[in-house]
Amino acid sequence: MAQWTSAVGAAQLARLLNSQQDRPAPGARRPPAYRALADGIRLLVLEGRVPVAARLPAERELALSLSVSRTTVAAAYEALRGEGFLESRRGAGSWTAVPAGNPLPARGLEPLPPEALGSVIDLGCASLPAPEPWLTRAVQGALEELPPYAHTHGDYPAGLPALRAMIAERYTARGVATMPEQIMVTTGAMGAIDAICHLFGGRGERIAVESPSYANILQLMREAGARLVPVAMAEGLSGWDMDRWRQVLRESAPRLAYVVADFHNPTGALADEDQRRRMVDAARSAGTVLVADETMGQLWLDEKYADGGMPRPVCAFDPAGSTVITVGSASKAFWAGMRIGWVRAAPDVIRSLVAARAYADLGTPVLEQLAVNWLFSTGGWEQALGLRRAQARENRDALVAAVRRELPDWEFEVPDGGLTLWVRAGGLSGSRLAEAGERVGVRVPSGPRFGVDGAFEGYVRLPFTVGGAVAEEAAVRLAAAARLVETGATGGAEAPRTFVA
Repeated sequence: MAQWTSAVGAAQLARLLNSQQDRPAPGARRPPAYRALADGIRLLVLEGRVPVAARLPAERELALSLSVSRTTVAAAYEALRGEGFLESRRGAGSWTAVPAGNPLPARGLEPLPPEALGSVIDLGCASLPAPEPWLTRAVQGALEELPPYAHTHGDYPAGLPALRAMIAERYTARGVATMPEQIMVTTGAMGAIDAICHLFGGRGERIAVESPSYANILQLMREAGARLVPVAMAEGLSGWDMDRWRQVLRESAPRLAYVVADFHNPTGALADEDQRRRMVDAARSAGTVLVADETMGQLWLDEKYADGGMPRPVCAFDPAGSTVITVGSASKAFWAGMRIGWVRAAPDVIRSLVAARAYADLGTPVLEQLAVNWLFSTGGWEQALGLRRAQARENRDALVAAVRRELPDWEFEVPDGGLTLWVRAGGLSGSRLAEAGERVGVRVPSGPRFGVDGAFEGYVRLPFTVGGAVAEEAAVRLAAAARLVETGATGGAEAPRTFVA
């Protein structure tokens, strides 16, 4: 019986390997071809871009795709077997593995466990601690409101009526008339998008996505069996190339398109009203359902966006509700542990989503819904957001200053909101930086996690979730990781220091 559970084709593996372009250091010796190939495959496994237990192509097939000798591939496979990253059996082929004692690589951007935070600075997860005392007050308020609900079955597939009505009122206040029947409460934004993908996507359906885009959503769509159609973002914070979007939607006719128009993750770009209008028009013309992710929308950090300075929501340009489905969440704006999201769509879409939910998670926890409703109804949400914006702004400025000081050849633009910097890493491989960072005590996701088929190898994403001395130490460790990559050092890195903020 074969030990592999999936397969990677020769052409696909070659594309992923060829994306790993390193800038050679002056005078540095290049490793033998077999060693470079083995290191490349090992990196892909460690990052989760090639799954564990994936069958690799035969030596001859991969040699042809890479234009190298079969001997080179055979030697690379043998090196990987010796290191525990490959297992083989006659007649069954070779499949990826991880050495005994190593944790399985994550394919998303899961946060580090709390016990690891004393020695590793986590720049993988773009989430901030809870804005106290508002979390505690919200939970206390929810407990006071709980008794009437405790006398019911507690099963609300569309969400608590009070919270649905409150979310609808907030959209109406933003200039988009909304009824409670247009709202479904979900378990975070991920739960919302998962439900939408299963209703509209289906295995083999095309979904257009920004390139780059949010890594966890891309992985969710891949695992749902979608065929991702990347649409390149314009340079820097200028955002969306609408002529390119219109062309891709017209030629590919995807069933869905997913966009983050509000402080885009990972670039931080903000779509203006003309871009939003044209995006909706292009989707409508192509018969594509446009999923607008607003989870970063309230995290503006520049005061020019206060008092109505933000562009209107994407759904404001679809008054009939036939094209745009909006996803929101408390998890980014308030706290990642508050797993409350929502969908705004036409009533018939909401009914279909609710009906399909009977075969998924049935509903969202009542107590957390009551906590979010308490925040919305008491003004606590706005006060908590004020704390959140101040903290993110301070962290952003500290991280920007530290990275510019320690890594002056790294390039990025400073966004006006959101939680992330999208950084071109001075010609270095983002995958190798991520691996070296683990050895010196800083966790950073590489650019290819945010692309399709190996794109953005020269980038890393840096969330501004740490500030002060921790941000300075993070930049120092990133610089140490960059030196390891530049010199081609493998192993033997200094152990990370325990760092207490």
